[in-house]
Amino acid sequence: MNASLASRRIGLFIIGDEILSGRRQDRHFAKVVELLGARGLRLAWAQFLGDDREALTDALRRSFASGDIVFSCGGIGATPDDHTRQAAAAALGVPLVLHEEARILITERCAETAAEGSGSADMTTPENQRRLKMGEFPEGSEIVPNPYNKIPGFFIRDHTFVPGFPVMAWPMIEWTLDNRYAGLHHAVPHVEHSFMVFELPESRIAPVMEAIERRWPDVKAFSLPSVGGDGKRRHIELGVKGEPAAAAEALACMREEVRRLGGLFNAAE
Repeated sequence: MNASLASRRIGLFIIGDEILSGRRQDRHFAKVVELLGARGLRLAWAQFLGDDREALTDALRRSFASGDIVFSCGGIGATPDDHTRQAAAAALGVPLVLHEEARILITERCAETAAEGSGSADMTTPENQRRLKMGEFPEGSEIVPNPYNKIPGFFIRDHTFVPGFPVMAWPMIEWTLDNRYAGLHHAVPHVEHSFMVFELPESRIAPVMEAIERRWPDVKAFSLPSVGGDGKRRHIELGVKGEPAAAAEALACMREEVRRLGGLFNAAE
């Protein structure tokens, strides 16, 4: 596999005024990190956005230009507060068009719900005409199948757009990862190691972290400090992440430097 392809960045948009206002709590971020991690992939960035068409268009214009693989959750419905489909089309400079496969799937769904005693199978009714708008995607899009209720999401230019409902979004993201990006799974070996250090300020270990990243360019060093409290001593979780062999060497070096600087590895020491 081409190295540049294997190392492409993956981003996430989480869209909805209800998330920003706190009326609903986001559940997508942690789940997407989990789904990616299970496939040896990592999230490079995430952004929360409200239901503002201009802001969405600007953000999507930048992400389309970036070459990143992007997942977008929310705002693809057909009510006045849903703007993601329109913003994606505007960002690409293409019209929204009713996707034929989406039309068929939405029609099938309406027939199914009518058979269950809800709504009508007549696609000329105002309600069903409104439902068909959920199949209007930027020209050139492909559908993303929705196993929950058949109403599809869409895919275009390495951007996957799914509903905000986790029960729909998560299997649609999994389908995309496994059907469109299977070649990227575990393509770049990556590990993460860490250990606890007591009685060592970050300011003292920072030069060591910088030296490690200079010596091992494929490794990143990290520091997660705790201020203590509840009877616990202040400590730092120190670690490295990156290519396995280099990370192992960097970790050994970091531990030795911590020991040299007087850091303790056990809270009881």
